[in-house]
Amino acid sequence: MRRELISSLANVLLIFVLFIFVSGSLRAQQPAPPPPAAQAPPAQTPPAQAPNAASGTVRVAVNLVDVLFTVLNRRNKLVPELDKPDFQVFDDNVKQEIRFFSKQTDLPLRIGMLLDTSNSIRDRLRFEQDASVNFFFSVLRHNKDEAFVMTFDDEPQVLQRFTGDTGLLRDQIVKTKAGGGTAIYDAIYTACFNELSHPPRPPGDQPDVVRRVMILISDGDDNLSTHTRSEAIEMAQITDVVIYTISTNTEWVSMSQKDQNTGSGLKYHLTDGDKILQSLADETGGRAFFPYRVDDLDQSFQDIGDELRNQYSIAYLPTNSVLDGRYHKIRIDVPEHKGYQVRARQGYFARANPAFSPSNTTEPKPAGKGAIQ
Repeated sequence: MRRELISSLANVLLIFVLFIFVSGSLRAQQPAPPPPAAQAPPAQTPPAQAPNAASGTVRVAVNLVDVLFTVLNRRNKLVPELDKPDFQVFDDNVKQEIRFFSKQTDLPLRIGMLLDTSNSIRDRLRFEQDASVNFFFSVLRHNKDEAFVMTFDDEPQVLQRFTGDTGLLRDQIVKTKAGGGTAIYDAIYTACFNELSHPPRPPGDQPDVVRRVMILISDGDDNLSTHTRSEAIEMAQITDVVIYTISTNTEWVSMSQKDQNTGSGLKYHLTDGDKILQSLADETGGRAFFPYRVDDLDQSFQDIGDELRNQYSIAYLPTNSVLDGRYHKIRIDVPEHKGYQVRARQGYFARANPAFSPSNTTEPKPAGKGAIQ
């Protein structure tokens, strides 16, 4: 009996050991449970953009149109003593409220001299050289004004970047040689975009206030430009550049009417190239000159210099401020002074100004004068 009891206990113990062994083996074969998933950090709510506490202002794009202009009397003399109440401004023949008015006097000049060096002006190249050098020596003021020189034939090329050294400008001008086609509009567009859009800043309290000017000496016959005339004019308007043109044409000189002693002649008509030069000047508020000799330009250069330092500026918000790309005509009247003439750009395209800067690697398509302030 005792032996049977011991045998039964042994069997129970054996079964228990086998159970423990099998259970442990099965547990070991099961894959380990995956670790608890890591909780993603709570989404960060971007902080709301705080208002500019430093300035306390909100920037709003407006279609502000500003116009730089000159007033001449019946004798073509400058009239610098007028004030805001003397003027009326019209946008597409609709009278506008003048929001800002100022007299722009004695501002530093930033001048771009563009010389046509194509084959078509080969016999007048010396005229161009003498005229441009004379202009710099008669207009450029030491330690105040700066200029650059660009030539153009097949394409524009800057010979001398902005400098106030008239000697450097002269040295580059006299080295020019003629050859190739004529790309006037590309030269204007490039000069405005690359150079005159960010001229050297003068020292002082108002470092950004300068007068941007272009002197274009050419016969006006473009045959190679990739930009159109309207694109060139628009870019000049965007960058506030006033274009003065000097024609190298002599086709209008009549030998029968020419003074045999002085060699001067009378102009009877404008060539197609002259009309282009006239248009470039009129659209940007400048003047076109049609001289026969360099000596004829001396007084003209002095007039340009005086004019650039005695101008007015008007700014207004058009009552029709839709930036629809449409061309708007500008007219400025001096109603109480009959016989006075106003020289200003003739209009603008109502398009938002593109955001371009000197660091851009591609040129923007030109746009109108709207929303640039």
